[in-house]
Amino acid sequence: MKTVALVGCGRISGRHIQVLTQTPGVRLVAVCDVIEERARLAAAPHGLPFYSDALTMVKAEKPDIVSILTESGSHAQVAISLAPHVSAVVVEKPMALTLEDADELIESCDRCATRLFVVKQNRYNPPVVKLRKAVERGAFGKLVMGTVRVRWCRDQSYYDQDAWRGTWKEDGGVFTNQASHHIDLLQWMLGPVESVKAYTATRLVKIESEDTGVAILRFKNGALGVIEATTATRPKDLEGSLSILGERGSVVIGGFAVNKLETWNFSDPDMMREVAEDPSQAVPNVYGLGHQAFYQEVLECMESGRNPMLAGLEGRKSLEIINALYESAATGKEVFLRFVPHSVLLGRGK
Repeated sequence: MKTVALVGCGRISGRHIQVLTQTPGVRLVAVCDVIEERARLAAAPHGLPFYSDALTMVKAEKPDIVSILTESGSHAQVAISLAPHVSAVVVEKPMALTLEDADELIESCDRCATRLFVVKQNRYNPPVVKLRKAVERGAFGKLVMGTVRVRWCRDQSYYDQDAWRGTWKEDGGVFTNQASHHIDLLQWMLGPVESVKAYTATRLVKIESEDTGVAILRFKNGALGVIEATTATRPKDLEGSLSILGERGSVVIGGFAVNKLETWNFSDPDMMREVAEDPSQAVPNVYGLGHQAFYQEVLECMESGRNPMLAGLEGRKSLEIINALYESAATGKEVFLRFVPHSVLLGRGK
């Protein structure tokens, strides 16, 4: 049995608490938030201890795992401060806002021999798992194009919930927050990115960062990618989708949270039989249901010692792409990876 303490009791914490109280082999032992009342409210239904200081909680409760669910801009530094005191750190997306902070987090965990897991729960969605296996088998042949669309609704009341939302220093915009999962899936399927060209806009809300962005990606294997992301969909969420096209097949995964297999077309009859049973998954909201599978992998990796699918260096890949998107949007230029950010406000502020 592994014990977990949770830091940050905001919007996503309810999903983590639900999973941690239902997953065999793990026990949630405490929660923490700098706003003590928020921590108390999260702890009360489960009879948990609550704290307003994370280091105090970790020293008192001695958990095996600490899950960092604070505002995006503090993920890395909170994780770095706690890494010496636990066996594993789970960090919600994004693992950091700047590449420097991401590298410091990875190095700190390596130095402390602490396992680092980055939350990208959509990788565990059954249709996404099917797609990934098809890519690994080479079923598409030459990859041609990949597209992600995030058309979600976040109105002004969402951004007004917390002062950090939509700010450059602590959050970023739709690319960093909502679409980071989808950008991760796109690069996971099509491979390393060679260059990006992006445009951003703030159309319907008053925030520092963007509520709308589009981008074109060129992958090292020659395939092209398209990102379309907005939180300015009205009046409600429309879709979170991923499509992959190749010389021998086409797959489209749609739904609110990349959860519904809409198209599975391959010239190989054996590949068509792979989805004799529809892997689509009904989900209650845009978070999907992948957090449980994610935590199960965390437990399995800690028991077996094997490397996780979503260790620090893997989580860093989508962060580098996001930083490149902002560099491109700020300069109007195509940005080639790897690169050193010069005009990126993310994690730094105006």
